[in-house]
Amino acid sequence: MNCIIASTSTIYGSSYLEYLKPTLSEHFKEVREILFVPFARPSGLTYDEYTAKAKDGLTFLNASVKGLQEFENYREAVEKSKAIFVGGGNTFLLVKTLQELDLMSVLKQKILSGTPYLGTSAGSNICGPNMQTTNDMPIVMPNSFEALGVLPFNINAHYIETEPNSKHKGETRRTRIKEFQVFNNVNVVGLKEGSWLEVRDHKIQLKGKLNAVWFEPSKAPKIIQSDAYL
Repeated sequence: MNCIIASTSTIYGSSYLEYLKPTLSEHFKEVREILFVPFARPSGLTYDEYTAKAKDGLTFLNASVKGLQEFENYREAVEKSKAIFVGGGNTFLLVKTLQELDLMSVLKQKILSGTPYLGTSAGSNICGPNMQTTNDMPIVMPNSFEALGVLPFNINAHYIETEPNSKHKGETRRTRIKEFQVFNNVNVVGLKEGSWLEVRDHKIQLKGKLNAVWFEPSKAPKIIQSDAYL
């Protein structure tokens, strides 16, 4: 595999994909055309509006960006793609749309075959066995929560730790993930904003300046330091 699995597309104080520019310049170095999948539709953007945003964010690359909606045959477009970017937004909507268009299996095969892949937020959430550790509201109902399963663990994108002096008494992100693991024997990586996973063949490395948190059922969470291999 050849993937960048990013927690977010945008970090505080920067523009869309700006913090990933050095990494993406190398990741897509040999690529001349990127297929963008806009189905997660953040804030209800249309497919064309979201594709325009992706194109603008990737102008630093020597590659054209085309939205999947621009093709007559979606499955064929994925099969023939040279590189794929699945943008963030609502994971429930993304999974539902991919399932209804029968694109899950072909997308998985393309990733496993080594096609350069970029996922941000929802586009990263779908890389685990299931999408059940997303933070998104269930605005639609997919046929199942099953996802691509190209990673052997789930992602919790935008992961945050509770501030020590916070007055918030609601459930923490750690609490929610451990609740999930009571009923699901699936490991989870809490991936903070500004962090990403680089997947090269079967090696998975945490990149960025921040650590991540590894959740394993029935065990205490562990800190993963930047540049460590999972």
